[in-house]
Parts: sequence; C-alpha cells; structure tokens
Amino acid sequence: MELKVENLKVNYGNKIVVKDISFDIHSGEIVTIIGPNGSGKSTLIKAVGRCLKPAGGNVYLDGTDIRNMNTRAVAQKLSILPQMKNIASDISVEELVSYGRYPHLKFRRRLDREDMDIIDWALEKTGLVPLRQRFVTTLSGGEEQRAWLAMCLAQRPEVLLLDEPTTFLDISYQMEILELIKELNETLGLTVIMVLHDLNQAARYSDTIVVIKDGKLWDMGMPYKIIKKELLRKVFGIEADIYEDKINKCPFFIPKNVII
Repeated sequence: MELKVENLKVNYGNKIVVKDISFDIHSGEIVTIIGPNGSGKSTLIKAVGRCLKPAGGNVYLDGTDIRNMNTRAVAQKLSILPQMKNIASDISVEELVSYGRYPHLKFRRRLDREDMDIIDWALEKTGLVPLRQRFVTTLSGGEEQRAWLAMCLAQRPEVLLLDEPTTFLDISYQMEILELIKELNETLGLTVIMVLHDLNQAARYSDTIVVIKDGKLWDMGMPYKIIKKELLRKVFGIEADIYEDKINKCPFFIPKNVII
C-alpha cells in the first residue's frame, strides 16, 4: 500500500486551512501528524480519508486518485476513526464492531459465518470478548476507544486513520490505546496515520512525524530528526531540554518555559 498526498488544499468557506501540502506514506508505517491547535491537523486527516472535499490537489491510494474510487472500495482499504463519535445508547459492543463489515457486504446480503469470524477476531485483538454484549455507553473511556478500533479492524483495512485517538483519556488509557495501535501495526502490517497532541508520545510511537504549522507542511521525518529545540521553539513556542529514551529508542523533552 502506498498513499501519496499531492498539493492538497482544503478550505472552510473563504479560509484556506490546508495549504498545498504534499508527502508520501509507505506501507506499514506509523505516521503521526503534530502541530499547534488550529494548524489544520484534523482537517488534513479528514481530507486524506475523503471525509472532506479538497479545494485542490489529490490523494492517491496505490496510484489511484481516491476521489475516483467508489465509497465501498475506499472503505475496504481505508478506515477512519474521527475524534468526535455519536452512538445510540442501546448499541452493544458486538453490534458496533459488526458495522465494520458493511463495506464488504453485497447488496441485501446479511452477515455470514466469515463476517462473524472476523468480528470475533477483531474483538479478540482488542481484548473485548468478555464485553461483547455490553452497551458501548456503559464502557470506560479506554474500553470504548478499543471498541471503535475493533470496528475499524473489522473492515480489514490496509490504512488506519486516527484523529486524536487518546483525546479525553487519562494517561493509563492513552498508553493502553497507543500500545494497542503499535501492536496492530506490527502484527497485522497496518499502515497507521494519526493525529496526536502529546509530542513525547508521537516520538515514542511513530516511524515518521509530519509537522503542520499554519496549514503548511513545516517538516517531516523520523522522530530524532523532528524533535529538536528549533521545532519546540518555532512551532510550539516553548524552550525545552531534549533527552534520549534509551529503552524505547526515541527522543523526549522536558519543557522549561513558554516563549512570549
């Protein structure tokens, strides 16, 4: 799987939010998009996932313009988990996960044994088998996020797009979700593109980091190339000391003060 973003531009009304961004993503990578609030991160990932129509540019999936693919074909290759999600109060975990099979169902076809096996597999991969009959609204934050991830897995996608998957979760659940994403990437070969606010988490869990500032691509590269004092100063407006995490083999920083 190869995903190519070429000169992408996205507007909200008369305001240009994403400005002529280009980059390539290779199969099996974990790519994290970072940037200040309002920089266009979520808009970018929605446009890549065909949830927003760009004002210009193209997104190619295995060489095909994603806008020329039918919705079912896109959903069979690419799954997106938005930041804000709505769900009825009487939906069980198993039913939610079953929605992931819909892109693979032919007209008027119901779930068959193969579909149920994939749902069971997705529940097992996310550790939700004991909770399959629980209503999603009764789950903890971490459990609910795992249920949504299981739904995405049931699509059997090649690319997983995650818009701030750790938002509203406390630190233990954040680590749980990110460790699960890393495991799915390593065991299933999933290509993951996600938006994160925590730069230290981005450095730890990413192969490549994409930096967005004011709607433009500021830089892109491996965590050791990106997490530098210049980035923290010019993009995020802080002074910090940068260290090496020798266990996880990644950089991390400790903020010192805000640049006024």
